[in-house]
Amino acid sequence: MAQVPQTFLDGLAVRTWCGLALRALGRARAEIDAINVYPVADGDTGTNLYLTVESAATAVEAVFAGYETQPGYEKRPGCETQPAGPTLADAVRAMAHGALIGARGNSGTILAQLLRGMAQVLAADGAEPRCDGPALRLALRRAADSARQAVAHPVEGTVLTVASAAADAAERAAGDCGTVARAAHQGARAALAATPSQLGVLARAGVVDAGGSGLVAVLGALVEACTGETVDTEPDRAAATPNALPDLDLDLDPEPEAEAGPAPDADAGACAAEDGGPAFEVIYLLEADDTAVARLRTRLDALGDSLVVVGGDGLWNVHVHVDDAGAAVEAGVEAGRPYRIRITHFGLGDVHTGGPRPPRERAQRAVVAVVPGQGLAELYTEAGATTVLARPGEPPASGELLAAVRRAHAREVVLLPNDAELRDTAAAAAEQARTEGVRVALIPTRSAVQGIAALAVSEPGRRFDEDVVQMTSAAGATRYGEVVVAEHRSWTTAGICQAGDVLGLIDGDVAVIGADVTATAETVLDRMLQAGGELVTLVIGDEAPETVAARLETRVRESYLAVDTAVYRGGHQGALLLIGVE
Repeated sequence: MAQVPQTFLDGLAVRTWCGLALRALGRARAEIDAINVYPVADGDTGTNLYLTVESAATAVEAVFAGYETQPGYEKRPGCETQPAGPTLADAVRAMAHGALIGARGNSGTILAQLLRGMAQVLAADGAEPRCDGPALRLALRRAADSARQAVAHPVEGTVLTVASAAADAAERAAGDCGTVARAAHQGARAALAATPSQLGVLARAGVVDAGGSGLVAVLGALVEACTGETVDTEPDRAAATPNALPDLDLDLDPEPEAEAGPAPDADAGACAAEDGGPAFEVIYLLEADDTAVARLRTRLDALGDSLVVVGGDGLWNVHVHVDDAGAAVEAGVEAGRPYRIRITHFGLGDVHTGGPRPPRERAQRAVVAVVPGQGLAELYTEAGATTVLARPGEPPASGELLAAVRRAHAREVVLLPNDAELRDTAAAAAEQARTEGVRVALIPTRSAVQGIAALAVSEPGRRFDEDVVQMTSAAGATRYGEVVVAEHRSWTTAGICQAGDVLGLIDGDVAVIGADVTATAETVLDRMLQAGGELVTLVIGDEAPETVAARLETRVRESYLAVDTAVYRGGHQGALLLIGVE
């Protein structure tokens, strides 16, 4: 009799798991959003889970990319000289860290702790390079237990219940990784179906728990990653239809936030009142030691509810619902260094005004743009665009672009990614927005200066197609350059650069390697103007020399007749200087 091959989990399988989980949540996102009713019916659990896993997957891909760019690395099966790829420990640590720093909403924060719990077992000192069935059982138990401990006041009938049931089922399973993962998935599905009997608000709405539904999808992806078998990741969400939610207004429009981001969800955690509750969700990353975090938990628990603090080793993700957002942030400042602070005003029932706000009428057309610095964000906003801020090294996820499209609240949206590497991310957001009835046109701008050119010719009174054509034409006619500082030694199209060299890029390729910012910028500008031009746009970063703008303006005025110059301050935008020539 043929022996059945044993399944296991290694670094490559973790990469596969992340990709499959992201796709599964992408398919289920809208349905999960629709059934989010506890304790705040803010309709974004699916989106926030998707964003959390997207951050985890991005971190894992970055680890693999680091190996694949090593000299001599070739992706040829059986190649004896090929360097080893990321280990299981490398991959699960990256997955857990990515989820931690990218966690959104309450259920996303809990999912990040679930992944961290698994990583604590699979990446522990002395752990095997490949995870077998017994190790996966331990990992799932640690995940469920650590997530429950992270929640100040656990409530049954939530994602915590589903995670515990998955771990219980896994412990009863004997076999390899595939067998254990399959048992965990089946146990989670059964627990999810029972959540309405444990939580009255779910029973009255006729739905299962939203966060638990997302976890079932993630575990289904784990089964497929281990075995190659596609499982049923569509649990019976029963009455997850508009008719099942007669008392809910799911056309949510949150108030302006301290930092642009998707509206939060609150799928599990403290038992908030089902009718009303705190007015704000506060989320931030925190650098602090364990003792300070213990004090912070106590203080935040007294301020509000739905408190979840996850992480460790000096880095934490803090989530809480409060009426006094300032006090919640102040508590973080006292504990350590909070950053990436997000404060969201719940839009469904404002406890300060005593009721829901009337829905805002949709605008006919809007522009949504990704911008690399606060200065450009202000410029774009003044021109009427809805912006998504891309911090250096932190590109926005597709869910953040989708949230911006929703905030724009328009029937027609022009999407400007302003970065070649964001094109696929923007395309995913556009596709999802179209399923929600929004007409979206994606103009593949590769730089913020191309976006400025497109925005300058936009006329909302024109037919949508005509406006998109004109904006696309203006962006395409704009050459773009930038001046940056090399972070490490590497090969470029202009030769070998060393860390600290000044690089001048034209249309995405390194064209100049220099030692002086202003001299490099002048060379880049001269090369860009060789083909002609009528307008030079300069966006100056905070780290650029103060004299660079004046020097470049003088050069254009003295050397290029009939060429105008426009100068903007970009703030902390990553690049020292952005240049556009149109």
